[in-house]
Amino acid sequence: MRRVKADQSWQKALLCAQAALDKKAYDLLILEVSELTSFTDYFVLCTGRSDIQVQAMCRAIEDALAEAKIRPLAIEGYPHGQWVLIDCGDVVVHVFYESVREFYNLEGLWMQAVRRQLPEPYHSQAQDLRTATA
Repeated sequence: MRRVKADQSWQKALLCAQAALDKKAYDLLILEVSELTSFTDYFVLCTGRSDIQVQAMCRAIEDALAEAKIRPLAIEGYPHGQWVLIDCGDVVVHVFYESVREFYNLEGLWMQAVRRQLPEPYHSQAQDLRTATA
């Protein structure tokens, strides 16, 4: 039973990642935190270059979740577009404006978490976006 839930959580994390990448998110990272905390299985972290882009990424994630008939438990921070948290229970998405992500450094805070690799199609898209904007 736990394995099925883990697969569903991973698929939900990938769904959110793809929606963010579709809106040109960069530095996308999925952290598996299921062994470190009881409140969620995955964090999806991604970054936008403006508050408008952050909000667009969040809308795309919400739309993708709605299409999959998944309703977030809570969405925090959307009006400001600096750090938006989309809580889906087993997956928590953090969409950051770049300077805010650097300041809060969740990667450092959760450094013991397993960094999950995106499957190849996702990975290629994330790499293309990174090199196109460098």
